[in-house]
Formats: sequence, C-alpha cells, structure tokens
Amino acid sequence: MTNALALTAPVDTLAMEFTRDFDAPVAALYRAHADPVLVKQWLGPHGLEMEITEWNFCNHGGYRYTHSNEHGTFGFNGTFHTVRSNEFILQTFEFEGAPDMANIEYLWFEDLGASRSRLRGRSICPTVEARDALLSSGMEGGMTEGYQKLDDLLRNLPA
Repeated sequence: MTNALALTAPVDTLAMEFTRDFDAPVAALYRAHADPVLVKQWLGPHGLEMEITEWNFCNHGGYRYTHSNEHGTFGFNGTFHTVRSNEFILQTFEFEGAPDMANIEYLWFEDLGASRSRLRGRSICPTVEARDALLSSGMEGGMTEGYQKLDDLLRNLPA
C-alpha cells in the first residue's frame, strides 16, 4: 500500500506542515528515525549517498550528516532538543549551504492501531522567503522518495 504525503504551507505563517501514514507500528517508525543505521537507509531522495558523522539521539544531543551525488556534497546539522520514545521529536535543522537559517522541527508519532502509524510534522522557518525557497527546491519530491524508501525499510525491519 502506498500512503501519500500531505505537505502544506499555511498562508501568513513561517510553517510547513506534513502528514504521512505508514503500514508499520509506531515503535518501528520511531526507531527508523532514532537509529542512525536505519536513518541512513531512507533519509533523502534516491541517488544520494549519506554519511552520518554525528548522531547523538537524546535530549540536547546533536547530529550532522552529508548527502553526496555527482553535483556535490551537501551538509546538514542540528540539535535534538527533546526526544520522547515512540511519541515526539523536537529538533533544529540547518542546511550548511544556507547558514543562519535553521528551522525548528516538530515530529509527532501517532499509533493508529492495527500496526499502522502516522507521522505529523511542522517545520518553522526563519523567514517566509526561506520557507518558499525550500518548497520550490524539490523538497516535496525528496520527502516523498525518502518516505517510499522508509516504507520498504519498515516492511523488512525485524521486530
């Protein structure tokens, strides 16, 4: 089953919001966001190699990774401010190619029952221009491809 990504940018806000359902238990979905070995297998669109150089998944921990392809290497970093197992992640996210433009990201993990779950997210950008630049950069397509890879990973993830 393919679940669609719903991505919106509410008018007169700095936010982008998304919802995506998964045919997997909430604990597996959360684990795929927490474990760097799993994150490396799904985060980002097809055709990118990912290297994680820091992944301290705990309250006030940090992360840094790069995505690489024939066009170059792109770095990303942030801080995990709050992590609550199987429930919530609050983090910052910064593309190193646009320094000083960190987003605040909220991720909620919802148990839908019957081994299904929902991921809801909200990303607050520093400016409307920064938000619109992300939206026009192909971010939605990259998220869609990443979540399709996550579907495959979750289908094959041992309990």
